[in-house]
Amino acid sequence: MSKLNSVAQVRRKRLLTVVLAAIVAAIAAVVSQNHSLTMVFMAAAGAFLCVAAIGLVADVISVNRRGKDRQAIVDFITNDASPSIFATDDGSVTAQNLAAAGLCKVKPAKTVTAFLSSQFANPSAIVFRLQDRAEKTGAAREDIVTRSGHVRLSVHRVVDGFLWRVEAIQEKGAGRSRDYEQSLPMMMVGRSGAVLFMNEASRALIGSRVKTLDRVFKTLPVAHGELAEVMTADGEATMLVGEVEAGAGRKALYLFAAHAPRSQDAEWRGFQELPIPLIKIAPNGAVLSYNQMAASLVGPGLRPDALLATLMEGLGRSINDWLTETLDGKLMQKSEFLRLKRDDREAFVQVTLSLVTDQGAPALIAVLNDATQLKTLEAQFVQSQKMQAIGQLAGGVAHDFNNLLTAISGHCDLLLLRHDQGDPDYSDLIQINQNTNRAAALVGQLLAFSRKQTLRPETLDLRDTLADLTHLLNRLVGEKVTLTLSHDPVLKPIRADKRQLEQVLMNLVVNARDAMRDGGEIKITTECLHLHEPLSRDRVTVPPGHYVTLQVADEGAGIPEDKLQKVFEPFYTTKRTGEGTGLGLSTAYGIIKQSGGFIFIDSTVGVGTVFTLYFPVLSRTMTQTPHKTVVPTAAATNFDDGIILLVEDEAPVRAFASRALRMRGYTVLEAESAEVALKTLEDETLNIDVFVTDVIMPGMDGPSWVREALKDRPGVPVVFVSGYAEDSFGAEQTAIPNSVFLPKPFSLTDLTNTVHSQMR
Repeated sequence: MSKLNSVAQVRRKRLLTVVLAAIVAAIAAVVSQNHSLTMVFMAAAGAFLCVAAIGLVADVISVNRRGKDRQAIVDFITNDASPSIFATDDGSVTAQNLAAAGLCKVKPAKTVTAFLSSQFANPSAIVFRLQDRAEKTGAAREDIVTRSGHVRLSVHRVVDGFLWRVEAIQEKGAGRSRDYEQSLPMMMVGRSGAVLFMNEASRALIGSRVKTLDRVFKTLPVAHGELAEVMTADGEATMLVGEVEAGAGRKALYLFAAHAPRSQDAEWRGFQELPIPLIKIAPNGAVLSYNQMAASLVGPGLRPDALLATLMEGLGRSINDWLTETLDGKLMQKSEFLRLKRDDREAFVQVTLSLVTDQGAPALIAVLNDATQLKTLEAQFVQSQKMQAIGQLAGGVAHDFNNLLTAISGHCDLLLLRHDQGDPDYSDLIQINQNTNRAAALVGQLLAFSRKQTLRPETLDLRDTLADLTHLLNRLVGEKVTLTLSHDPVLKPIRADKRQLEQVLMNLVVNARDAMRDGGEIKITTECLHLHEPLSRDRVTVPPGHYVTLQVADEGAGIPEDKLQKVFEPFYTTKRTGEGTGLGLSTAYGIIKQSGGFIFIDSTVGVGTVFTLYFPVLSRTMTQTPHKTVVPTAAATNFDDGIILLVEDEAPVRAFASRALRMRGYTVLEAESAEVALKTLEDETLNIDVFVTDVIMPGMDGPSWVREALKDRPGVPVVFVSGYAEDSFGAEQTAIPNSVFLPKPFSLTDLTNTVHSQMR
């Protein structure tokens, strides 16, 4: 139903409502015993009747106006040279001109589908598709390859119906179109390779109407822009194949003579209208001629006598050498991907060269394909692989560094136990401890980027998180920068690691501050958002659902478009040397992705930059992580008795952990591997109170040997330690009862308190 009809129905319903109201008011006036009320009801009835009368007059005027509009449209299309019809929403034809009657050979056509049936194989699908678009946007059109050539079908929403027109888009020259048709054989091919249609030129070339491509080409499949052996009526002939997508899985194949005629006759002139980019090139690399599609693709630099080397680049060798080798027959039909030298945008083309003869002299025909999207996808894939490799490297390096830092900080803690503040060495030990903590924070950033850090998720309200952080953020931005916060009044909770989220916010705010050296305003905005459809951008798809968004916007210099996708790479920075490590945004990216969120960046040079974070709204059914993790607590003062089996392959870490536990009064049995630990446990008289084991070790890993040991010693508590994230083995730990995780690097206090908690 059209919008106009809907409006008319609404008007009639409203008019009926007003009339009924007038009747009710009149009845109330009659039955009323109060004179004053009677007068009021009579006045109301009169007012309603006046409104109804005005509405009725307006409706009559509207109907008359629409009738005049329809007649004007009919008068307009009567003398239109293009076949045109006027139809209702259900497809019924109410008017058509003489050209339309001659096109469909039906007088008159009853439906739009019947009107188009002589031109299209499946008109009902085309009608539905275009009418739906016209209903939404007001007009729609589509260029379609038909049995008789290329036509343009257009539809416009008018009055209370649709105006349909069919235009022949190739009828530009009275005398040329037939030459073009005759000189360019064309076949319409379906998805399965069946030949659906052949024009007269292709039938004359092959000698008959064929149904499959194996009756045309000696070898299949054939490729766009390449030479192929064609079985013509006069025998085999080498011809150039051009391919054009025609929609619905169909494609149009054009066949060109491999040898150009002696002059610029109808064949090359026909190339000008062909929807395939073509360039004729001289042996010296100069452009001889080209068609309109090539000019549109290559850009304004394409002109006669222009050198191909000035238009494209990217071979790694001279383009002239490439042309020479092709002329010598060494690189026939080998495609190359080249980058166009365009100033307005980055574009790539796939170029296939074919050797032809022009007026007795050799020449080259370059068939071009727009490969911009393909090269973009390739670059994205390479970038993804690079980031994955860097992430794996960062995670491995972080694990090794965590072992070293555990040993350094642990032995520093042991030394601090023997030195008080008055000792001359005390300050040096404090410096070692502080720098160790700084190194651990840097390693944490590497783990965050590689998404292998241990998170402590909890239910958060971003308003509370930002309120706790506001004082620190104001200190970070300084006096020249203003920090403004704006919250959604009904913000929903999310689940994230509060400490890591605060790190993300500080990184974003610091970057915004550094982008505004002369001062400005940083706006932090939170709001609830519901995505009804997937959101696809920046190679990421955000699924539909409820989200809480957080935006950090600045008024800085902005980031050029070519650098936007690099800002999340580790060690990439636009700051001067010494002003940043290049890990801030990569860390933020890793934390957000590991938390199940999404982060996007929008920037305009000279205007500013906006970072947008998407967090899934916390589901009420979400449960807590089943396994236990360790949160550092205050140091215990009492000493304990117990036997600890310590399994650690790193000797410095094992030495520190053993000394720390013995100082607390524990008896410690050391093992450098899982196999040694299991050998120790063969002594059935040995009573073990706690297992303390590394997770990743040569040979058998920590969870594996613990499960084996628990078969004979059930109930022994376990402390897992690792320089990797807890999530890397969380499922295995979950299956082991009474186990906790202690991440490296850990301090003396962290280790002893954790063991103490497992003893209780």
